[in-house]
Amino acid sequence: MTDTLRPPQSAVPEVPSAAAADPGNPQKLKRSIGVVGGTLLTLSCVTPASTLFVVVPDLFSSLGTATALTIAIGSLLCVGVAFCYSELGTLIPSAGGEYAMVSTMAGRLAGWLVFVLSLLVVMIVPPVIAMGTADYLAPVIHLDPSYAGAGVMLLATLAGLLDLRANAWITGIFLVLEVVAAGVVAVLGFTHAQRGAGSLTDLSVASGSGPAGVDPVTAMLIVSGLAIALFVTQGFSTAVYLSEEMENPRRNVARTVLATLAISSVIILVPVIAITMGAEDLTALTGGDISGMVTAWSSSAVGTFVSLCVALAIINAGIVMVIQNSRVLFASARDKAWPSPVNKALSKLGASGAPWVATLLVGVPGALLCFVNLDTLYGVTGVSVTGMYILVAVAALLARRGTHGTTAAWRMPLWPAVPVVLIAVLAYVLSRQELSYLAWTGGIVAAATLYWALYLRPHRETRWLVSVPEES
Repeated sequence: MTDTLRPPQSAVPEVPSAAAADPGNPQKLKRSIGVVGGTLLTLSCVTPASTLFVVVPDLFSSLGTATALTIAIGSLLCVGVAFCYSELGTLIPSAGGEYAMVSTMAGRLAGWLVFVLSLLVVMIVPPVIAMGTADYLAPVIHLDPSYAGAGVMLLATLAGLLDLRANAWITGIFLVLEVVAAGVVAVLGFTHAQRGAGSLTDLSVASGSGPAGVDPVTAMLIVSGLAIALFVTQGFSTAVYLSEEMENPRRNVARTVLATLAISSVIILVPVIAITMGAEDLTALTGGDISGMVTAWSSSAVGTFVSLCVALAIINAGIVMVIQNSRVLFASARDKAWPSPVNKALSKLGASGAPWVATLLVGVPGALLCFVNLDTLYGVTGVSVTGMYILVAVAALLARRGTHGTTAAWRMPLWPAVPVVLIAVLAYVLSRQELSYLAWTGGIVAAATLYWALYLRPHRETRWLVSVPEES
């Protein structure tokens, strides 16, 4: 973890390109988006409506009326995480995102492990969301969830090969539709409220085992649910992945990260509160059939409109996530994480400026993951997100050492208290996750550590040379 980074100038690029003549200049992505475009892309990656309709119903099934409280606590924790991302992202504006930040601050092994965790997250989340498409296309056509999800992933892959600026406009249009859908749900829930605000602290869930079919939601259940709650707004980190393509990243990255977290938390939390208050009874709330509730509150036509908006939001999320994932693989190849032929392939840029090989390699496996058990995908994602945030907080704790402390960058308030508290809280949340999910994630991390020990570390002069392109 203390293995120091060498400057980018020490690496000789293996990729034939215009940059090859100058070893001091690693291949760069084109800066083409500002705060508005970056915010649209980042919000679309959070995809508030599809998260609300696909992920939140699972929280309702296990947490009942405590769902809104759990998401609120998770959003509060994410404020501290966003502070860490904002400071590190302006210090290290690289498409490598978390791994570039952590490698620079905490050493190359720590950076490699956070890369593996982030790769798990960005590979699993798109198919998790995509599989929800079938449920919301049901008013028009009945599809198998796995095949529908795979289709969405392949469509998103094709869109990911387009110019990034064009994708910002496409995803922006879809984002408007999903915000409208979330707004409709919120208005209908509040206007058909069956219970008062006190229901939000009632902390109960429908069950056949408790008195009158009701079980209390314990504090430990809420803590366990925080891993998924963190995942609900996790996409705000996309701004860091896009920092290499943002104009004036030292200003715009922090603005995009913090604005996206605030907007997405409101878009998700307000409808959750409305659903909790408007559900006919606790059984209906625990069932999590949001589309059914919308239809009951209004009409089948409104229910169909909302469902189709959500389906478009899911496609939108797939496009943005494929864009994000491909940039992660592109950056890892540029930083020599793999054998030479792999690095060469992943570094190829198409005519639109998109890393086309990397885009295909994240889209196609994402389609295949649509056929994996959904609960396992959720569990591994929750553990990976929590572990990744811990490592980012550690890097933020080290971000003001040496010359980093005097570099021009956005600085978080209440440092170092914010990262210290985050590390402690997130470590506790991680300890409360199911053993099987910890075992799956731990096994992958162990394999990655073995790869580091047997390949990357012995070749440390030519491998895993994390570089940060200069602003231009």
